[in-house]
Amino acid sequence: MGKYMLRWKIKNKIESDSSAMIILLLISLIFLFFISFFLGKYPIYPQEIVMAIVSKILHIPSMSTPTINTIIFDIRMPRILAAMMVGAALSVAGAAFQALFRNPLVSPDKLGVSAGAGFGATLAILFSAGVIMIQTSAFVWGLIAVGLTYFFGRRFKGSSMMTLVLCGIVVASLFAALLSLVKYFADPNDQLQSIVFWLLGSLASVTNQEIAIVALPILIGTAILLMVRWRLNILAMGEEEAQSLGIHTKRIEGIIIICCTLVTAASVSICGIIAWVGLVIPHMTRMIVGPDHKILLPASIIIGAFFLLLIDDIARTVTTTEIPLGLLTTFIGAPFFIYLLIKTGDSRRWS
Repeated sequence: MGKYMLRWKIKNKIESDSSAMIILLLISLIFLFFISFFLGKYPIYPQEIVMAIVSKILHIPSMSTPTINTIIFDIRMPRILAAMMVGAALSVAGAAFQALFRNPLVSPDKLGVSAGAGFGATLAILFSAGVIMIQTSAFVWGLIAVGLTYFFGRRFKGSSMMTLVLCGIVVASLFAALLSLVKYFADPNDQLQSIVFWLLGSLASVTNQEIAIVALPILIGTAILLMVRWRLNILAMGEEEAQSLGIHTKRIEGIIIICCTLVTAASVSICGIIAWVGLVIPHMTRMIVGPDHKILLPASIIIGAFFLLLIDDIARTVTTTEIPLGLLTTFIGAPFFIYLLIKTGDSRRWS
């Protein structure tokens, strides 16, 4: 009896500590959210931001100037929301994929979604399409790429999750070659520059309309992943163990792949290819809250949103010209991942 009481106390203590950590992370994100409105080339005083936001919420006449309202609600607000959504989406997809494939080196782009989305965007740019068409093309081709990966991966008898990853690498290589072909035919004075800038990743041109378009797939995919997060603990033990516990593994695997693809394709379509977020943030989160996916996924969402928002704040303020997000996430993510390799010593300890 005493042994069960001790286990119950330890379990409650772990859940209490995890809840406290989630609350602390959420407070940090809210603080950074408000601080981000102050950052930019055009200085705005805190009281002006507060008055503008309160006027918007209460639907009362604003005392702020039209310039300040435009900067806050048409430039900084959509950019801040986009950074948080994309960071959260890539992070939760990375955490789910690492549990699903039982591999700490898996990231959301391993099934070819980023390469497919990149090809779709460059194809639209080549035909001088508008911003909405570029995002739509990126989203659709990202889904097509993962569909091809899943189709080929299931053609092999006794196919495993690792076979699916290998097919994803092949499909990603195919779309990378097609992307290079598009760049070869692009106009070097106009289209090629737009293609390169898009591939480097940026939130500079995000609008409220674009936020509204991508918010739905990201919210739906993330919500479903959160609802099945406890099953990830069982899947992480292995397929045979999961089936013995009554889990329909194929169905759950399909749901997770579809949701991760949905949020990743939507993220890539709005900001381009941003590397390392979906790979590094889940590991960072695991070091903070532990491997329980019931806590790991919500924490990954918060930390991912905080991380990319912080990176975007740095990208638009540290120099006179904006630094592409993909470059900054690589400069920070790659050294940190090497640090993780040195710290853990054995990749099996991450799972």
